Amino acid sequence: MDHPDTPGLSDIQEISGKEAMDRESSDKQLKRTNIKIREMEIDDLAEVFHLGEQLFKVEQVPNMYRTWDPYEVVGLFHSDTEFCLVAELGETIIGFALGTTIEKSRSAWKYGYLVWLGVDPDFQRQGVAEKLFRRFKDIMLNSDVRMMLVDTQSENLPALRFFRKLGFGHPEEHIYLTMNVAAEMQARKKKGLTPSPIYSYPDKKNDN
Repeated sequence: MDHPDTPGLSDIQEISGKEAMDRESSDKQLKRTNIKIREMEIDDLAEVFHLGEQLFKVEQVPNMYRTWDPYEVVGLFHSDTEFCLVAELGETIIGFALGTTIEKSRSAWKYGYLVWLGVDPDFQRQGVAEKLFRRFKDIMLNSDVRMMLVDTQSENLPALRFFRKLGFGHPEEHIYLTMNVAAEMQARKKKGLTPSPIYSYPDKKNDN
């Protein structure tokens, strides 16, 4: 007969489950405090690119009008280094934010554009993206930016909720049309066809 003060199996399982949850929560909190946000460096290019490859896939997001490739990362890094940030845990990059500024002619306004924001799936929902954005926003404010812009797919509800929580509003829908010519390209290769030549037209001034 069990002693009334002796915990039963269900009580032990409940205690073990609670302890496991507490440890998991403590581990997450420790990771959050150890996450460092810093300016991206040239040695980070490869790691950032490969992380982005996992996150941004054209096949999964067919209406994305920007493509994730090495030129995109290198281009933003060289033209807007101060707006390229990484989130680092230990010596591992777990997230990044890449952006630029836009100045329009005949306008005194300067716009800050968050082009890419990505976080390793293992570290999502742990405040990493928000930390990246907060630092990004501070840098934009120091650069005299008066309005910030971001775009995402209309069906990406988690991203929309995230940006609204950060203060973005007034969403405007844009329509982008795409044409997938991959099948046609493969068919041409099989037939041994070369790309169409680029024709140069004579200057009319030189016509006799």
